[in-house]
Amino acid sequence: MLPKINRLKKKKDFEHVLKQGRGLKDGFLSLKFAQNGRDSTRFGFVVGRKVSSKAVIRNKIKRRLRELARVRLGEIKKGFDVVVVAGKGAGVENKEATATIFNHLIIKLLN
Repeated sequence: MLPKINRLKKKKDFEHVLKQGRGLKDGFLSLKFAQNGRDSTRFGFVVGRKVSSKAVIRNKIKRRLRELARVRLGEIKKGFDVVVVAGKGAGVENKEATATIFNHLIIKLLN
């Protein structure tokens, strides 16, 4: 599980990143990020109803993405708020494809 210090929770934080942040896209994942002026990087995850009408599937996708973020947390620069948005196709892809796309986006973020 992602530590509390590394989670985006408030609506205003999500809105700030989505409106002010820069973005990266690869496959069905989109990553928006903005500086937060803190000593930690915080993550938020958005999976809309267009991905799946079933909440079980949307939550499963978010759990996968949270775990991938937790594993890579030590490599990511400090001081960013990151919102990962899953688009259509996220529900049908397997775990390995999701991991590959997420890792590719994180590598782009590091550069």
